[in-house]
Amino acid sequence: MLEVVDRRYTVQDHDVVFDTTGDYVLRVKDLPDDERPREKLLESGPQSLNLSELVALVWGVGTRKEEVLSMAKRTLQEYGSKAITEERNPERLANLTDIPLIKACQLVASFELGRRFYAVGPAGRPVQVRNLLQAYQYLKDMGTYRKEQLRGLYLDSRYRVIHDEVISIGSLTSNIVHPREVFQPAIEHGAVAVIIAHNHPSGVLEPTTADIKVTQQLLEASQILGIDLLDHLIIAKNRHVSVLQCLPE
Repeated sequence: MLEVVDRRYTVQDHDVVFDTTGDYVLRVKDLPDDERPREKLLESGPQSLNLSELVALVWGVGTRKEEVLSMAKRTLQEYGSKAITEERNPERLANLTDIPLIKACQLVASFELGRRFYAVGPAGRPVQVRNLLQAYQYLKDMGTYRKEQLRGLYLDSRYRVIHDEVISIGSLTSNIVHPREVFQPAIEHGAVAVIIAHNHPSGVLEPTTADIKVTQQLLEASQILGIDLLDHLIIAKNRHVSVLQCLPE
C-alpha cells in the first residue's frame, strides 16, 4: 500500500518564464411530464435541474445513436464538469467526447456567455492550489470517471488556477503524451507552473511504467522551459498518489 505524504508546492524563480454503458436510458419523451427538463425548468426554475439536464436543454435533441440526456450525462462524466467550462476549442471537445461539432460549439458558446456576464459582476475568489491535498480536492471528481483522462492545472506565481484543461482522454499507454501538449497551454495562458493528473478507473493507484516515463519526460521539459511541473497525481475513487514521490532517486 503506497503511503501518501502531503507536501507544499514551491514555484521556482526562473530567469525566463512564459507567462457508454449498456444500460437502457429513457428518452425525454418517455419521461413523465414533471421529470422532463423543460417542464421542470418552467415549473420549478433552473435551480431544480442537474447539470446533465441543463446541458440537454441547451442541446435540445440528441443524435440517431444517442439520446440527448444520455449524451449530456456521458459527456460531463468523461470530460469533467470543471474542465468543460474552461474548454474554448469546440473541435477538441467534439473529438475527445465523440459528440457532434455543432453541440460542442453550443456548449463552448454557452460557457463563454456565462463568463462574460459574470465578468461584469463581483469578482469570484480565485482557487489556490499550494499543496498535494489541495490539488486532490480540486481534482477528486476524476476518480468517478469511467475513462482515463489526463488533465492539467495551470497556475500563476500566486498558485492560483488560471486555466484547467483536459489534455487527453484515453490510457497513457495508448496515447502518447508529448510535452508540447502539456506545456503549450501554460505558455498561452501565462502560467508559471503546471500540475497534471490522470485517473485510474481500475482503482489501482500503483504508477505504471508509462506513468513514470511520462513524468520524467515532462520534468525534463519543464526545466528547459522554466515552467515548473509541481506534481503528477494519480486519482482513484477517494484515493490519490503523487507520481513524483514514486520516482526513482
